[in-house]
Amino acid sequence: MSDEQQPSFETQLQELEQIVATLEKGDVPLEKALTQFQQGVALAKQLDGTLKDAETAVAKVMTDDGELKDFEPEQED
Repeated sequence: MSDEQQPSFETQLQELEQIVATLEKGDVPLEKALTQFQQGVALAKQLDGTLKDAETAVAKVMTDDGELKDFEPEQED
């Protein structure tokens, strides 16, 4: 893998939105549309992975002794 930093979530999302907008216009040659579709699917998978990682991180809390544990909301009776 290269030393280049991966684009931010926001940058990848904007790129996916541009691909979708281009494909929705319908005036793209088939070969280019297929390539853009494949790029869009790859971006969507990356974005989904990022969101799942964030969800996992948010679902954890740090205890007073510095340990991570699963978040369990307090139940109101």
